[in-house]
Amino acid sequence: MAKEDVNKNKEVTSETSAIWGNHVSLPNTPDGFTLRTTFPSNPNGVEVMLERWVAGSEEPPHSHPGDDMTVVIEGKMSIQFFIEESGKLVPDKDRIFLNKGQTGYIKGGRVHDAKYIEECKLVYVHDKAFEFTAHKIL
Repeated sequence: MAKEDVNKNKEVTSETSAIWGNHVSLPNTPDGFTLRTTFPSNPNGVEVMLERWVAGSEEPPHSHPGDDMTVVIEGKMSIQFFIEESGKLVPDKDRIFLNKGQTGYIKGGRVHDAKYIEECKLVYVHDKAFEFTAHKIL
């Protein structure tokens, strides 16, 4: 590889990398959300999504069947966990904030929301097949 090509590689960022292209919107997802997915053929594999969220967008309380990991590549987001008390969802402890470079883990089945304070680029990894189950605050 020529020296010139090596130097070009140093200029790749989350703003310029092709990795963050080709995102699509899906029906029945929150406004401001696009993603790029891949799903492995291994039944014990993980599902990986490259997510983009518009600042101010949010996800309602929900859960996923498997553990998940979110790496914040760009932006700032927050997560609120919930527990059920007397048939109602109530906040469980304080809201958690994740900034650029930080990673968050959520146990499968744990009810949570997500708010995107700044425009976000995320790497999201879900154990096995991804599902989204909405939970209503009564």
